[in-house]
Amino acid sequence: CKVALDETKGNIEKSIEFLRKKGIAKASKKMSRTASEGLALVKEEEGQVAIIEINSETDFVAKNKDFISFCKELSEINFTVKGNLEKLNNTKMGNGILVKENLVNFIAKIGEKITIRRTNFFDNKEGVNFYYVHSALEKNIGQIVSVVKIDGLIEKKNHDIGMKISMHIAASNPLAIDKQGINKDIIDKELEIIKAEIINSGKPPEMAEKISKGKILKFVNDNTLLNQIWIMDPKKKVSDILKEIKQEKEIKIISFLRYKVGEGI
Repeated sequence: CKVALDETKGNIEKSIEFLRKKGIAKASKKMSRTASEGLALVKEEEGQVAIIEINSETDFVAKNKDFISFCKELSEINFTVKGNLEKLNNTKMGNGILVKENLVNFIAKIGEKITIRRTNFFDNKEGVNFYYVHSALEKNIGQIVSVVKIDGLIEKKNHDIGMKISMHIAASNPLAIDKQGINKDIIDKELEIIKAEIINSGKPPEMAEKISKGKILKFVNDNTLLNQIWIMDPKKKVSDILKEIKQEKEIKIISFLRYKVGEGI
């Protein structure tokens, strides 16, 4: 396996191809398939949080004990390297072998395409981190993981809102905190689609322009965390809740992230 990685300069897929040509990797041809099942894991320590998504081809493998154990160890390493995927791949696991080499070996053993899709890390330098795991298979392992960093909360007074907001993020899947956080290309593309739909319905272009402004505003509100309807009270927005529970200082959502296994693959 190490020879294969050396020969292909660390490229996992090319390593599989190399091994296949040598007749070593039994299931190497599966690397061309789609791996959209798997697990999302979170590791928290001293207020710092690391998350990782690892994919398999089937739900059957995602529930396999060996796969879960492999993922757990990767989650621990991911925390140590602070969510740096390159460092993760080049870190030795408990057996003394690098992650990227163990990955190739594990693919050959399990008979499916396995990928370490994405990683991230939230430090504890500003604000407080909260996380939520949805459809948990075990503690801190599930299908959706959401993390939110919030400033301005006071322990034993309004800290409990942090977990609730992380649950809201898991359920409502916002694109950004506010309008400024949404990529302009996304808004432009959505506006283009909205206008085309209105014109195709028979409305004149000038009316389409007016209607589209209202629709794009709704799109922005539906997809920005502060403007979304609060899942625990449909009469209020998330921003309303933050104002209500404010104590000594303004509550500010600094950042958030949501991993849903296989999303976008």
